[in-house]
Amino acid sequence: MATITSIQNERAKYVRSLARRRNRQRADRFLVEGTRLVEEMVRAGVRPALVFYTEAWAATAAGQHLLPALERAEEGAWLVTEAVLVGCTDTETPQGVLAVVPRVPVSPHPGLVLILDRLRDPGNLGTILRSAEAAGTGLVILTPDTIDLYNSKVVRGAMGAHFRLAVVRLEWPGVREQVAGLAVWLATAARTAREVPYDAVDWRLPSAVIVGGEAAGAGVEAEALATGRVTIPMPGGAESLNAAMAATVILFEAARQMRTTVNP
Repeated sequence: MATITSIQNERAKYVRSLARRRNRQRADRFLVEGTRLVEEMVRAGVRPALVFYTEAWAATAAGQHLLPALERAEEGAWLVTEAVLVGCTDTETPQGVLAVVPRVPVSPHPGLVLILDRLRDPGNLGTILRSAEAAGTGLVILTPDTIDLYNSKVVRGAMGAHFRLAVVRLEWPGVREQVAGLAVWLATAARTAREVPYDAVDWRLPSAVIVGGEAAGAGVEAEALATGRVTIPMPGGAESLNAAMAATVILFEAARQMRTTVNP
């Protein structure tokens, strides 16, 4: 294949268009950038739609290892100049490879359901997804007011969780249907008689936990859905943890309890 040398090339323009959410939704595809995420894609057995890579990246050990798999891309693996790759990403120093990937749904499995409501920070969402995948969370539900799952910063922060973690975006009627019959806990920074410490909850029971946004927390729909409130005691002077830290603490406590049940 010829080298793509212009950002005005049709394929390059298509890749650039996926920076916009509506274009990702229309194409049902998203971008992964860098060696680590491309490795995770290949390891998950996902066939890319399109690949761009530079000559310098192809000469690396990782490039030589991954290229045979990348050449299976539906629309080809294309050699591009450094300038074209820079123009197709939103990172200052791209790592020499990117892939256009079809959305691949992952089936949920038994375990804690995590509901994320009104999260707006892509870094926080990416970190939470990474923690959820590591903790063995059964399903993650994004409410309508949460940032796009396929935002480039979310994808980078999740470090491959998109390929292994069951995540759905639902309107509130769908959320209520999904968690019917579960104990639904709302994570909050408040510390009153209403809140239960996170490590006093029996997460082995069929449960869901709601983590709200960074600024204003969860919305009224989430408040109405909750059957209980859970908090993380903080003996220090901080008033609260950010959403990603709070979610991680709770998810790994649930994982600890599950592991203790399986391996007493």
